[in-house]
Amino acid sequence: MNKADTAFVLASAGLVLLMTPGLALFYGGMVRKKNVLGTIMQSMILISLVSIEWVYLGYSMSFGPDVGGFVGDLSWFALKGVTNAPSADYATTIPQTVFMIYQCMFAIITPALITGAFAERVRFVPFLVFSLAWTILVYNPVCHWVWGKGGWLGNIGVLDFAGGLVVHATCGAAAFAGVLVLGARKGYGRSSFMPHNLPMTMLGTGLLWFGWFGFNGGSALAVDGVAATAFIATHMAGMAGMLLWVVMEWLTQKKATTLGAASGAIAGLATITPTAGFVGPNAAIIIGGIAGVVCFLAVSSKSKFGFDDSLDVVGIHGVGGIMGTLCLGIFASTKVNPGGVDGLLAGNVSQLGKQALGVVVVVAYAFVVSWILFKVIHSVMGMRLVEDAEVEGMDSTEHSETAYNY
Repeated sequence: MNKADTAFVLASAGLVLLMTPGLALFYGGMVRKKNVLGTIMQSMILISLVSIEWVYLGYSMSFGPDVGGFVGDLSWFALKGVTNAPSADYATTIPQTVFMIYQCMFAIITPALITGAFAERVRFVPFLVFSLAWTILVYNPVCHWVWGKGGWLGNIGVLDFAGGLVVHATCGAAAFAGVLVLGARKGYGRSSFMPHNLPMTMLGTGLLWFGWFGFNGGSALAVDGVAATAFIATHMAGMAGMLLWVVMEWLTQKKATTLGAASGAIAGLATITPTAGFVGPNAAIIIGGIAGVVCFLAVSSKSKFGFDDSLDVVGIHGVGGIMGTLCLGIFASTKVNPGGVDGLLAGNVSQLGKQALGVVVVVAYAFVVSWILFKVIHSVMGMRLVEDAEVEGMDSTEHSETAYNY
């Protein structure tokens, strides 16, 4: 066991946990004031719900002994056998308990990201049922496919450094399914849905950006050059995404907005996630710039297709995760990370094909299972707020609270 690696991954786990309150503020500022507490609660409660699921099911399903390449068995139920000794299969220089809690933080924020798509129109208890079922049926298996010992996508060479597929592509696919099943907010396309507190959103952006250094840098699971590579790539892509999104706003609208700056930063950070440990700073800037342009166009076009992705989960996280996964197959270089692979630009065409296969499989699986879950839960429990409750707001009808008492 290496004490420096252990301390680094523990600190990174704390940074990743901080991203969930950061996300709560990021989303909370973008909704109307009658829904801010309900929106924040949807992210924060998942810290409890998913942590419990992770102890009893999630960690074993994701990283436990393989069953046919699809999922881990339940031999680590309730963390049985998960000790302070390093694992032979995962992070061999830190205690397995540290690896377990670090991965727990990824499992927490992934379903929280989905909530932005159906913001302002979902009941709290059905939301909890969906989130728990989704984590078990989508996140855990996909995590095992890509990162688990024996997972079938990992076995064929699909790579994902810190969650482009496992986190962002899955939540983007689920978000799209949720929007299709639940429909648009009342008054969408006719009423104003302006953010009620953009300073709150900007604060959330800063916390997310800060936490992302643990999200990507910590995924090296050691204090080494790969961690440094991922840390630098994370920042470079985030700043490039912010800059190019603002440039696109200026070119199309003749104004640059704080919301655009925040969205661009998150787009760049999401897009670099799968490839952060495999590319140098110049490639990271290019990837972040691509994210700023493509995610801007994706978000700008959603109204043309008539679907109400309230807080742009599909256009930023879904599109960003897919692009980043494909960019790994283009820009990755063993000169940057000798333990990685070469991409298309280094002469390895096959890696791009593997990454594309991973995208198709993960997005299709996550979309289909998520659509079924939304359909069933909405049919049985009524996941959508009734019209009067939606008009009054989630804070009052679901939580009997108000964010602002003036």
